Order: sequence, then C-alpha cells, then structure tokens
Amino acid sequence: MAGSWDGSHDTGSQSDESHQFDKLHIEPLYDAFVCPLTKQVMHNPVTLENGQTFEREAIEKWFKECRENGRKLVCPLTQKELRSTELKPSIALRNTIEEWTARNETAQLDMARRSLNLGSSESDIVQALRYIQHICQKSRINKHVVRNAALVPMIVEMMKSGSRRVRCKALETLRIAAEEDEDVKDIIAEGDTVRTIVKFLSHEQSKEREEAVSLLYELSKSEALSEKIGSVNGAILILVGMSSSKSENVLTVEKAERTLENLESCENNVRQMAANGRLQPLLTQLLEGSQETKLSMASCLGELALNNDIKVLVARRVGSALINLMKSGSIPSREAALKALNQISSEASAQVLVDADILPPLVKDLFTVGANHLPMRLKEVSATILAHIVSSGIDFDGIPVGPDHRTLVSEDIIHNLLHLISNTGPAIECKLLQVLVGLTNSPATVLSVVAAIKSSGAIISLVQFIEAPQRDLRLASVKLLQNLSPQMDQELADALRGTVGQLGSLMRVVTENLDITEEQAVAAGLLAELPERDLGLTRQMLDEGAFQQIIYRVRRIRQGETRGIRFVTPYLEGLVRILARITFILPDEPGAIQLCREHNVTALFIELLQSNGLDNVQVVSAMALENLSRESQNLTRLPELPPPGICSSIFPCFSKQPTITGLCRLHRGTCSLKETFCLLEGQAVEKLVALLDHTNDKVVEAALAAITTLLEDVVDIEQGVAILCEVEGIKPIFNVLMEKRTDSLRRWAVWAVERLLRTEDIAYEVSGDPNVSTALVDAFQHADYRTRQIAERALKHVDKIPNFSGIFSNMG
Repeated sequence: MAGSWDGSHDTGSQSDESHQFDKLHIEPLYDAFVCPLTKQVMHNPVTLENGQTFEREAIEKWFKECRENGRKLVCPLTQKELRSTELKPSIALRNTIEEWTARNETAQLDMARRSLNLGSSESDIVQALRYIQHICQKSRINKHVVRNAALVPMIVEMMKSGSRRVRCKALETLRIAAEEDEDVKDIIAEGDTVRTIVKFLSHEQSKEREEAVSLLYELSKSEALSEKIGSVNGAILILVGMSSSKSENVLTVEKAERTLENLESCENNVRQMAANGRLQPLLTQLLEGSQETKLSMASCLGELALNNDIKVLVARRVGSALINLMKSGSIPSREAALKALNQISSEASAQVLVDADILPPLVKDLFTVGANHLPMRLKEVSATILAHIVSSGIDFDGIPVGPDHRTLVSEDIIHNLLHLISNTGPAIECKLLQVLVGLTNSPATVLSVVAAIKSSGAIISLVQFIEAPQRDLRLASVKLLQNLSPQMDQELADALRGTVGQLGSLMRVVTENLDITEEQAVAAGLLAELPERDLGLTRQMLDEGAFQQIIYRVRRIRQGETRGIRFVTPYLEGLVRILARITFILPDEPGAIQLCREHNVTALFIELLQSNGLDNVQVVSAMALENLSRESQNLTRLPELPPPGICSSIFPCFSKQPTITGLCRLHRGTCSLKETFCLLEGQAVEKLVALLDHTNDKVVEAALAAITTLLEDVVDIEQGVAILCEVEGIKPIFNVLMEKRTDSLRRWAVWAVERLLRTEDIAYEVSGDPNVSTALVDAFQHADYRTRQIAERALKHVDKIPNFSGIFSNMG
C-alpha cells in the first residue's frame, strides 16, 4: 500500500482494527520482525538458546502450557528439547523494529492527514480516523504525536461532514484521543467545538447522540471544560432530559448522568441543573457546602419556580437548614433564606415547615423593630411565607410562636398584625391580610381572630381597604371581610352603611366588567353574607341603584353573555342572595315593590328555580318566592262591589251580588305575576313541587316553605289545596313528612299536612295509609311543642285521636 487506505477493510471490533492496521505498512515487512507464534510484528523480541526469536509474551505462554500439560520444554519451531528456558532480550532487533514502526507510522499519519478533508471519500476518511484511534490506543506517547501533527483540529472539522458515519467516527476519535490527555482536551475546547458537540445531543440518530454524550463525559472530567460545557446554551437542559429518558439506550442515559455528575464541580452548572429540574446537587451543596456556597445555593433556590410536590420534597430536605440560615445575624443570609423559604412554602409543604419550627423566627422577624430588624422589603417576604403556611388549614391554635405559649391567634399577635397592616405599604398590607384570611378560613381559629378584631376596633380600618386602588389588596380585604361576616355581619353592615362610600365601592367591584373575576365573586359573597333583614342597608342599596345592576348581571349570566366560567357559580350565588334581600323589606318599602314590578323579579326567581346543580341558587330563589307570595295578599286588588239599591232593601230577591270573573281563585282578587307576585302564574307552583324531590334538604325545605303560602289563613285554603292537587303536589308533601330527613323539614311538613287534611277527601284517603299515620304519631311524640300540637290536630283529622282528647291544655 503506497498511496491510499485498503478499501477492503470493513467495520469490526477494536481488536480487529488493531490487527488490520498492524498489517498496513509503507516499508516492506521483514520476516525477522514477525513472531512465529503470533504472526504479528514483535514489540519485545527475545531469543532462545537455539537462536530462535519470539515475542516474549508468546513464548512464555508456550512454556506455561508445556508445563501444565506435562510436556517437555521444546522449541515451537524445531520441536527439539531445550536445556534452558532463559530468554535473552534481542535489543538490536527491537530497536530496528521500533525504527521501522516509527517510519511506517509517520508515513501512515501523513496519509491520514491527506485523507482528513471533506473532499475525500467517506471510506478514506473513516479509515484515516480508525488509524488515528489505533495509534492513540497503542500508547500515550502517540497522542502527543497526533497532537503535534495538528490532527485534532482536522478531526474536529470532520464533525461537519455530510456523512453520519464520518461524524460518528470523528466524535469517537476525539473521545479516544482526549482520554487521559489534558492537552488534547484543551485543543478541543478551543473555538466553538464544544457547542458543536452539544448540538449532536439533539440529533435524530441515536448513535450520534451516544457518541456525543460519551465525548462530553470525557471532556467533563476537566473542571475548566465542565464550566465551558455548562456555558453552552441548552447543554445542561438536554443532558438532564437524557439522564431521565425512557427512550434512550442505557449507555447513553448512564453517560449523561455521569457527565452531569462531573459538571456539578461548577457552581453555575449546579444553578442551571436546578433551574432545569435537577435539584439534588443544589440541595446537597446547600447542606454540605461552605457558608458562601450555602448562601449562593439558597439565593438560587429563591429564584426557582417549583410545583407543590417538589416544594414538599425540598422542604423535607433543606427546610431546617434554611430556617437556621434565616436565624443568622447576616442580612444577606437571612434574605437568601427567606426568599428560598418563600419559594418552597405552600399549603402542601406547610406542615413540614411548621414541624421544622419556622413560625417563631418568622413571627419574630415580622414584629421586631430597632437593632437587627429586617428591612420592610424582607418583612414582606416573611409575611408572604406566613400567608402560604396559614392557607394550609393547620390548627394554629396549639402551635406556639413565642414565649408564654402564645400562638398565631393569640390576641396580642393578632393586634400586632393589625397594627402592621395599618402602618405599612400596600404590598405587605396585602400579604398580612392574606395571613388573616388563612386564619379565618379555619373554623378552629376564626373565632379567636374575630374576638381580637372586635377588641381592637379594627373593623372600620379593614373595611376601608375595599377602596384600595391595588386589586390584590382589595381582593385580600374582601376575602377577609367575607370570612368575618358570619360572626360580624351586623358590625360589617354598620361599617358599610356609613357615608364614606365603601358600600358603593363594593357594588362597583361586583358589577364593574363583563369578565367574572375572583374579586367580583368574593365581593358578591360578602354582600350576600350581610344581615338580610337590615332594612337600612337594603334601602341604601336600593337608593344607589344596586339591585338594578344585580338583576342585569343575573340575566346576562342566564343568557350566557358573560365570561369567566371559573368563578361564575359563586358569583351567581352571591348575586341571587343579594337580590333576594329586596324581598325581605317588601312590607316596609314601597320602592322595593315598585322595583320588583318594573323588573318582573318574581319571574326571574321562578326561572332561577331551574338552576340544576346550583343548590344554593335554588334555595335562595325559593325563599325569595316565599316572601313575594306572602306579599301577594297585600297587593291583590279586591273587587269593588256596587252598593245595594233601594229595591234590594224592599225585595230580598234583588239582594244577590253580581258575579265577577277573572279573579284569582287563591287571593279572591285581581292578581298577576308581575304586579302582585302571585305564584299561580308562571308555573311557579309546579316548579316548587318538583323541588320537593331534591336530594338537598335545604332546597326541599325552602321549596316547601314557599308552597305553604298557598295554605295560609289569609288565602282561600280550599283553593290552595285544589291548586296543589292539580299540579300533583299532595303526594310529594306527604313523602317529605314520611322521609323524616331533618327536624326543620318535619316542622314544615307537619304544618302543611295538617292543612291538607282539613279537606275531607284527602283525610279519608290518607286515613288508610299507615306510613302517614306513623309519621304523624312520631311527630306527636318527639317533635317540639308547637309541632306536636299541630300533629295532634292532624291526627284528629284522620280519626287517630278522638276530638274530645285533651292532650294539650292550650290548643293553638
């Protein structure tokens, strides 16, 4: 072979390639250079006593086999017995072979150099790269030869080849050349080579990815190169993905993992790994590193966005370490620790952090003033962490946060929080309000907070935040007020009813835009919680036009003309409860009656009865219809009959009153759904009866209460019963009685059943039903006093108790 590689050579094992390249010579091969046993050029020739020369390793193996097999020690060539096994080094021959080998390798390297250009054939380039691999693996000194011959940059250039086979072989050759050779690694590090290697990690061909990651693993053993690899955009992200891949081959995954382990020597790489989901190196350094490293890692952790599951894992691993760092005297350390704790604090991780005793130093940092106090920007972080923790619903009433067994809901702690809220900026005010929101979300702690707020007289200050320009601050304040409203509804109503304008601000929040936001839903919920029978508050809302806006928004929601599905249910529930307030002041406020007429509010509530899946809406709508129905009797116009004439006084036959048609059979006057709120219109009774079969007891109770307005003394009870018969409402009422769901439902059912049993036909039919009798007897024996009286009357109607019975001394 004089000018080109042997094209007949094909891919084989590395050992096969070594043998093949040993057979490629520029100068002729002399027989004396070849060992008779191995048939290969000798590296360490030795001579026997008979003058025959062999490779030392081969002849020693021959002698060993002879001894093991019990044969005489003979010369492998002559087969004559040897008197001695002494091996004499053939120094002259070895030197000659080495000189011959060096001349051949130099010539072959020169041939490889000529082949390493993108214009050569694929087979020539691959053969040249194989030869370079071969000589690099023969000895470390050959790597210096390769390096000094400037072959490394030429190999790098081959990575640009259009042949996948050449690219893979170039990557492999660079890896072999770089093994345990820092000088070669330094050459590879020059220019954009590392970036090019990283790009191979994203190639479609798995072989290229495998070779690239193997090369990067070798390069990453150098600390300087580790930093350079990490500086390539996307390198660590890709390696992290490969290390956890389920589709890559095992070798590639393993090399990616080991490469990342090497890259951990660079702090900046650790930061990048954490940012790309590989947190373990950062956590390890945060626990085991120097104080400076701990500070750096905590700062990095404070900049990460973590999901809740990861927050829990991180809190378990380094929560205590961060809390200790937070308690140190250094402001930079405390800042880094606080920001890290802010990132890992959540509802999910709260218990872990509480168990690590985070509350005492956190509360201390919030309230400490003077020397060593935290700047306000860090107190805001402390407040944010505390808000995250209290949102978990943990019972903080039993967790000490200071001396004398003080807890987060101790009166002085709440007072301190309220003081901070009144004397800080909007950002920290928002977080502190969120702390109070979290504490009032829990039934276990809300009463303690309410007591502290009452004793501090802070409700007026808290209400003023409704007018804050910052949306987050408004939202936090309204959430808090909504949580307080069940225990402080009248105090809140009094505060809102003032002349400052908070009620109007709250209404503007409720109705400000078409998108339904969380703030709107919460504001509607707050207004809904205020005392429904507070006449002054309802009148103020009426005067400010609030109910017209509410009606408009309810109708838009029913027509599907609003956006914001996430909060539509609580928003609609709040709106309907606010609107229902108007029905509680009908007897006292003509303006309320006028509004209900103008906007046909009765029809709207009847429509809302069909809000399937919205139980609260159905409950409130039925309650509102009950109020409207009771007002019907006062609004019904009774017919004006002409006065009797002279003839009627003389002739009795002329005294009969004229018959007037078109009157309401229930109210005996002129009725309509819109003007007098009569339930006989708009299929209201049918819809209320349908709700008696509802699974929610509150819905059933509200519907039954509305139905009973058809059976009250102020209306024609016989007609009320007839109406219920027509809509098949009798049996559902008896079913409610027999189901015995709740005491409250039983009271309503017993009252209604007693009224129904005044009709002889119904009483006769029911008298034979033992289930009804049993239910009435049960009520007669176990219900409250008033219900037992009514049950007794009902039992008399079906002859279960004689009329002369005197069970109760004062019958109602």
